Amino acid sequence: MELYQDRQALHALETAMEEASAARPQDLRELDAQREENPDWYRQGTMFGMTMYTDLFAGNLQGMIKRLPYLKEQEITYLHLMPLLKMPHPNNDGGYAVEDFNMVDPLLGSNEDLAALTKLLRKAGISLCLDFVMNHTADTHEWARRAKSGEPKYQKYYHCFSTREIPDRYEQTMPQVFPNTALGNFTWCEEMHQWVLTTFHPYQWDLNYGNPSVLIEMVKSMLLLANLGVEVLRIDAVPYIWKQLSTNCRNLPQVHTIVRMIRMVLECVCPAVILKGEVVMAPKELAAYFGTPEKPECHMLYNVSTMVNLWSALAARDTRLLKAQLDALNALPEHCWFVNYLRCHDDIGWGLDEDEEKRLGIDPQKHKEYLYRFYDGEFPGSWACGELYNYDPATGDARSCGTTASLCGIEKALAEKDSEAYRAAVSRDLFLHHAMAFLKGFPMLNCGDEIGQLNGWEYRGDPDRAHDSRNLHRTAFNWKNAEKRKMEDTLQSAIWDGLKMTREMRKNPCFAPGADVFTLNTGNPAVLAVHRRLDGQSLTAVFNFSEWAQTIFLEGNDAGKLPSQLTLAPYEIWVTKA
Repeated sequence: MELYQDRQALHALETAMEEASAARPQDLRELDAQREENPDWYRQGTMFGMTMYTDLFAGNLQGMIKRLPYLKEQEITYLHLMPLLKMPHPNNDGGYAVEDFNMVDPLLGSNEDLAALTKLLRKAGISLCLDFVMNHTADTHEWARRAKSGEPKYQKYYHCFSTREIPDRYEQTMPQVFPNTALGNFTWCEEMHQWVLTTFHPYQWDLNYGNPSVLIEMVKSMLLLANLGVEVLRIDAVPYIWKQLSTNCRNLPQVHTIVRMIRMVLECVCPAVILKGEVVMAPKELAAYFGTPEKPECHMLYNVSTMVNLWSALAARDTRLLKAQLDALNALPEHCWFVNYLRCHDDIGWGLDEDEEKRLGIDPQKHKEYLYRFYDGEFPGSWACGELYNYDPATGDARSCGTTASLCGIEKALAEKDSEAYRAAVSRDLFLHHAMAFLKGFPMLNCGDEIGQLNGWEYRGDPDRAHDSRNLHRTAFNWKNAEKRKMEDTLQSAIWDGLKMTREMRKNPCFAPGADVFTLNTGNPAVLAVHRRLDGQSLTAVFNFSEWAQTIFLEGNDAGKLPSQLTLAPYEIWVTKA
């Protein structure tokens, strides 16, 4: 009522909730009860995640079932499958153009296959996360097709305009997401003879959440997925879902009201299910998406900013931006939680804190250009093999693509048959994974990173994929290479065994919920020190982000019995308990 003042719509929402509750399977009701007894289940130190495309990893959902032993071998407890709901082919933006929110894409399986997979995952102690694309549908979705045919009801599900007057007013204040590949925020629909708001791509129509019927239909689809056994809903592009003239149409107050309502619906109907928000925004915008203990929103967020700062610190051999960003995140209230990662399906967008850069005497534009040229291998002395995404020569803006192993130098070292560079690159890869896993939140691997999978340059020869350089790291999983994890002196065994140490580290009690996490001053910008403490126990890790030995001074710190001076070898991680 706060948002819509529509009592009839409220009753319709309540009816949808009652129907979903009545249809919830008994085993999921039992999971609800367990999770209500242990609401911090997703904050445990033993949480260890992986994200992947179903088709690239196993072909389809039935193939996923056959590959479960591989996930269990890694002690995975959280599996994020990339979008798998019905989508147009081939133009579907990696599955983010959805044709039907209630149906698995036939190329990947069926709803019954999804339910069978989630049941087996639960038995294995693995929670399934699926993307829920809130902002838009494919232009082939039934609602869009009926809007095109002239049905006013479904035209009101989108933002449709017969003239350019209103679209032009929106464009005055509304930034573009992909100015090089999807120019403008509106697309002309010849069938309707109307302009349609399409923030991301012309074939993705933005939904109109000013219409309560849209919210109710989307909630119904969320509850259907919950009843199929999905335990985590990653709500995609959530800052964009409310549109309002004379604003930038991002992070508006109504967005938070909607997320809060969704949280309430889930806690009433299926309390085992939690929300993970994709909020690719400045760090100052993040806290609002957790809400407050009294008015909670997302349970956890993707930690985009830490991912970016880790790669920045590695290339610059300078942890000052990373430390400042971690200090800001660690200062957030206790209920704020993050999924930490190095790579995912997306690019690395160099959205660093420009105010902090200026305070430190760093030129933001030159630093950004250095980073993306370093990671595409163009900067002198770079070890990386990557590629630019969405390069804009007018603004000097660009993002970076590539797998963790290739960006860390393994691909280049292998190509040049440089054994010393290879050893340094493997150390760099594991170093970055260990650093990511020590931070507040829980770690998530990108599938393939556990065996050091390299870039897939063959995408350039595929006309359906060549236009998007993110396909460089969206490659089929190499099962032949995965077998090498069992062989000594292979790249795969080195990365695989190194990540075992990461999982063992996180079994320490200082990774339990409620632990204090904070950085320490090292007196050396190349070195980051992070301290954890809980119930009288403490754990400190010191990370040398440089390929040269570094000396630090920890005098005057309050982190326990630590040496006042410490010298670390290249990419060394020094860990001590107290």
